Amino acid sequence: MSATTRADDQLSSDLNPVEFLNLGLCEYQETMDQMRTWTNGRDDNTPDQIWFLEHPPVYTQGVSCTEIPRLDGIPLVKSDRGGQITYHGPGQLIAYFMIDLKRRKMGVRQLVRVLEAATMRLLSDIGLEATTRAGAPGVYLRDQKIAALGLRVRSGRSYHGLSLNVAMDLEPFQWINPCGYTNLQVTSIEREGISLSVDEARQALMRCLAALL
Repeated sequence: MSATTRADDQLSSDLNPVEFLNLGLCEYQETMDQMRTWTNGRDDNTPDQIWFLEHPPVYTQGVSCTEIPRLDGIPLVKSDRGGQITYHGPGQLIAYFMIDLKRRKMGVRQLVRVLEAATMRLLSDIGLEATTRAGAPGVYLRDQKIAALGLRVRSGRSYHGLSLNVAMDLEPFQWINPCGYTNLQVTSIEREGISLSVDEARQALMRCLAALL
């Protein structure tokens, strides 16, 4: 993992601070190991963190997923998050949520709603009206998915999180059933005709999360 750079400190209340970190481009397996280690090592006084990053091209399978994609040189990693299969690559904003849910008196569904609401607010701010779907976590534009969610909760503390397609190569999604849904189409902010960098998306999502957490 690259050296961490703190983007902002304690953008929520003093009682439940959140540290936002911008990590750059990070290998998936290494990041997953870091998340587990960090979560296992935290205590009741450890501030929550949200990690922003990108991954090199990689397919990841959730704990119950058995689908094998057409790889074409793209690595496949078995993840310990929930959900099925998805693709990550440069130009996609990743946000991983190391949140003490018990301390915040939040359930997993409430955290999912916060992630979806923050993403929808970001998209609305740039002129894209997004929706959610009952029973299918994530954020959608029309019938196309633009953001995927996958979490893991251990002893009341979450890790993994959100991926938002900003300006990335979407072709590898065609070789899988994204999030386990046959023929689900995906889109990106770029494909919707809006020019936005991953860093600009990160800063916008930080503001939206700070208002909701």
